[in-house]
Amino acid sequence: MNVKRWIPRILVIALLAGGGAWLWIKKPWTSGPKPVTFATTKASKGNIAAQVTANGTLSARSTVLVGAQVSGRVLEIHADFNDKVTKGQVIAKLDVSVLTSQVAQAAASAAVAQANITRAQVALADAERQRTRQRELQAQQLVAGATVEAAEVAYDTAKAALTAARAQAQQANANVAQAKLNQSYATIYSPVDGVVLSRSVDVGQTVAASLQAPTLFTIAQDLAVMQIDTAVAEADVGRLSDGMKASFTVDAFPGKSFPGIVRQVRNAPTTTSGVVTYDAVIDVDNKEKLLRPGMTANVTFTLEQVNDVIKVPNAALRFKPTRDQMMALGEKYGLKRPGSDAPGAPGSAGSGSAGSGAPPAGGSGAPPAMAGAPSGKAGRTMIWKLINGVPKPTRVKLGLSDGSSTQVLEGEIADGDLLITEVSGLPPPSRKMGAF
Repeated sequence: MNVKRWIPRILVIALLAGGGAWLWIKKPWTSGPKPVTFATTKASKGNIAAQVTANGTLSARSTVLVGAQVSGRVLEIHADFNDKVTKGQVIAKLDVSVLTSQVAQAAASAAVAQANITRAQVALADAERQRTRQRELQAQQLVAGATVEAAEVAYDTAKAALTAARAQAQQANANVAQAKLNQSYATIYSPVDGVVLSRSVDVGQTVAASLQAPTLFTIAQDLAVMQIDTAVAEADVGRLSDGMKASFTVDAFPGKSFPGIVRQVRNAPTTTSGVVTYDAVIDVDNKEKLLRPGMTANVTFTLEQVNDVIKVPNAALRFKPTRDQMMALGEKYGLKRPGSDAPGAPGSAGSGSAGSGAPPAGGSGAPPAMAGAPSGKAGRTMIWKLINGVPKPTRVKLGLSDGSSTQVLEGEIADGDLLITEVSGLPPPSRKMGAF
C-alpha cells in the first residue's frame, strides 16, 4: 500500500471536518445577537412589620397538683377529666379503717396517761402528809433529822412524777389530734376553683404517702387566661420588652391567629446543645376556650410596624450590575447618571463603589438592614426599574424591612413599578469612554 497517496486525502478530510465544526459553532446563518431579557418583580403598597419568631407551649396560668397526705385504698372518686370543680368540693375518699384504729390507739394511750396523772396526784398527796407528820415529830424531838429529810425527798419525787405524768398526757392528747387529722386527710378536697386536667388514680387503687405525697389530680385554676413559655434566641432577646404585642398560631386551628402580650422576659438562661435561649412569657386570652394546655404555639413578636407604604422585594435590592454590565446597558440604552442630563462616566451609576466593580458595603447578596443600610450618595440605595422595556436606575432611601420586603421612604418608586432582579443577553461593552 502506498502511504504517500493517502496523505493528501487525510488532509482534505481533516480540513472539511474542521470547517464544519467552525460553521456549527459560529452559526453564521442564524439571526443577529440574542435579545436582552430582564427578570423583574413588582413594587407594591402594603404593611411591613419587623418581627422575631419563636416556638413555645401553652399552659394554664396556675396549675395545682392535688395529692394524698396519708396512705390508703381509694374508695370513692368524685371528679374526672375536664370536670369543673369548686374550692372545698370533695373529689376523692380513701379507706379510713387503718386510720380509725390509729385514732382508737391514740385515745387509749391518752386514757392511760390520764390515769397516770391521777396516780401521781395520790402519791404526791401521801408524800405531803408524810412530810407534814415528820416535821411535827421533829418539832417534838421525837424523830431524827434524817427521817425528816427522807420525807422531803419523797415529797419532791412525787411532785416531779406528777409533772411527768401531765407531760405524757399532753403528748398522748397530741397523738390523738394527729390521728384524727390523718383521718380527715382521707377525704380529698379541691383547693381551688378550676378544671380537672388529669386524674392519676382509680377506685380500688392503693396510694402510698410514706416518702412523698402522690399526685391524684391536676387542676388548672382558670383556662380562660393562659400563658405561653417561649424559647427566644439570645440574639433576639434584647429586642423584646414587657408589654410588647405578639401573635401566635397553633396546629389545631390552621390559618387562625391569636393575640398575646409579653408579660415577662426572664433572665434565667437555658442552654441546649450549646444554644442559649431565654423564656419569654406571653399572656393569652382564652375566653372562647379554643386553646388547650400543651399545644405548640408558633409565636411572632412584632417589634415595629408601618402601614400603607410603598415596599420593594429585597430581590430587587440585591441586583447590583457589574462594571461591564453597566457599561453595556449604557451603550445599548443610552442611559444617563440619575439626576443628571449628561451621560455618566463609567461607574457613575450603582450604589457605593459599584462603578469600580466592587460590591456595595455589606455584600451584594445580603438583604438590607432593618432601617436600610446607607449606600450610594446621601445614604441611598440604587434600584433598577424597567420602563417600557428600558432599564432606568434610581436611588431610593430605605426604611423598615421584614426580611423579604423593604419600605421605600424616598425615591421615584410607585405601586406596580417593575423592578429588575436579573439581566441576561447583554453584549460585551465596546469600552468607549463616556459610556454609562
